[in-house]
Amino acid sequence: MTSKASTTAPVLGTRALNRATLARQLLLRRAPMSAEDAVAHLVGLQAQNVKPPYYALAARLDGFTPEDLSAPMAERRVARLVTLRSTIHTHTADDCLSLRPLVQAARDRELVNFRKGLVGVDLDRLAVLARELVEAEPRTMKQLREALLLHWPDADPQALAVAARCRLPLVQVTPRGLWGRGGQVELTTAEHWFGRPAEPVPAPDGTVLRYLAAFGPASVKDMQTWAGLTRLRDAFERLRPRLLTFRAPDGTELFDLPDAPRPDPDTPAPPRLLPEYDNLLLSHADRARLVPPEHRGRTWRGNQAYRVLLVDGFVAGLWKLEDATLVVEPFGRITGAGRDEIAAEGERMLAVMHPGEAYDVRFGTVRD
Repeated sequence: MTSKASTTAPVLGTRALNRATLARQLLLRRAPMSAEDAVAHLVGLQAQNVKPPYYALAARLDGFTPEDLSAPMAERRVARLVTLRSTIHTHTADDCLSLRPLVQAARDRELVNFRKGLVGVDLDRLAVLARELVEAEPRTMKQLREALLLHWPDADPQALAVAARCRLPLVQVTPRGLWGRGGQVELTTAEHWFGRPAEPVPAPDGTVLRYLAAFGPASVKDMQTWAGLTRLRDAFERLRPRLLTFRAPDGTELFDLPDAPRPDPDTPAPPRLLPEYDNLLLSHADRARLVPPEHRGRTWRGNQAYRVLLVDGFVAGLWKLEDATLVVEPFGRITGAGRDEIAAEGERMLAVMHPGEAYDVRFGTVRD
């Protein structure tokens, strides 16, 4: 059950929460920081596909170019692996080696879903064998399945590969993940890739503070949604003397860092074009601070996320690249001045991500 705040705690309205979150997400004004520092500040970027982290940083950073993320990835300072919510994220090396241990218990619980295919499989031995295999040379999931199947021929091949992914912090080695480069997914361990051991399983307290710095003000349930973890209430309670508390419009207790930005609700929020699976829209149990009630469910189809347009800080439409054209599809009517601002943001994004290429910007049919 979501905790209700004391009636004496101040209420933060929807627009106040929106502006606070956008400020921490570097979306009110683009930040003059490096891509590596931004990845650390945002505690990773969701990255099922290669391109979204690049578009996510283009929306947030002043002077960003795709090479600003490709370079630290090629230099093994940033990498892609499964962490939060059992999804692939782009993280700094430090977070690969410390955040993954924090969420390891959730990865272990995930294996319950594959238990029928793992009957008779010694998971500890599997982890040892899989580590030896991928540290000898990077392996694809297919190669890993085939090698493990030699030891457990009666097991489900897919379950064996999933077990290896859950038990080990498997990094996708480059050139996979580099901008403009192809490459199939090949895996090795984070420890082998970075040349240093993983951290011991940390207490969640430090990650709570980092989450609030990037996504707050937020409830315990919000952070649990972001991390894919449960039972974080104790960490918030330990930190309570160091935090401020507020109430959401529905009375839910929100926690925040005392010195974190909480801009005026009327602070202008320029239009932004965000990639599919942007963590801005996936990191709160209650997404009302970003998604108006009338637009709930319109940014997804099945398990596929669409690219999202923000107007005045809130989800207001979708966008896509189609035949050398950036197509913007608002959910509602956009004024002439608003269209000009959106078009200008689109042209800026295209110049950053596709320099030298000729793209048009047009507005598509409003989606019902």
